[in-house]
Amino acid sequence: MRIGILGGTGKEGAGLAIRWAEAGHDIIIGSRDTERARAKAAEIAGQAGRAVGGMSNREAAAAADVVVLALPAAGLAATLGELKDACRGKVVISTVVPLSFGGGRLFTPPAQGSSAEEAQALLGPEARVVAAFHHIAAHELSVAGHDIDCDLLLCGADADAKKAVAELGSGMGLRPVDVGALTNAGPLEGITAVLATINRRYKLKNSGIKITGLPT
Repeated sequence: MRIGILGGTGKEGAGLAIRWAEAGHDIIIGSRDTERARAKAAEIAGQAGRAVGGMSNREAAAAADVVVLALPAAGLAATLGELKDACRGKVVISTVVPLSFGGGRLFTPPAQGSSAEEAQALLGPEARVVAAFHHIAAHELSVAGHDIDCDLLLCGADADAKKAVAELGSGMGLRPVDVGALTNAGPLEGITAVLATINRRYKLKNSGIKITGLPT
């Protein structure tokens, strides 16, 4: 599968790129700065032992089968406004979490209720947006050679899109858990704020979440 990771020069995007490249997928790193994307792609290729491409965000979205949003929440409107055509009909995975550090409230969702729903509104109804991978620590993703002890919670409106995302998660050893419609993306994203607080309080880098009661 050809996966374009917009904002792929950041820790979360680069970590996902490494894991998926090692699993045999074709990866394209997207960035506002094409040269920065190419430099990060070369770095990831060296780690994964597989060629990785670097392009602008727009080029990466157009070339990919699956588009991953690993962008800052504040930059969604500026980036996605020009990508509607490039994402039409494609699975779009939103890993975006609207966090505001240094204020009174850590989780600060947009008017739509979540960053995933904001992305859906910006890209239009033909984009098949799935919210996922928020709770997988970038530290865990980037350290290859071990399983990640965490479930993959995901939600979205398109059953086939969710199936594709679940398979991408299973391919890196995660157990996918479907938590329903995209309207559940707000609570899903908000859990990341809780995990960030746990990490800070207990001096961790990799707290995660697992759902009990489900068959293994």
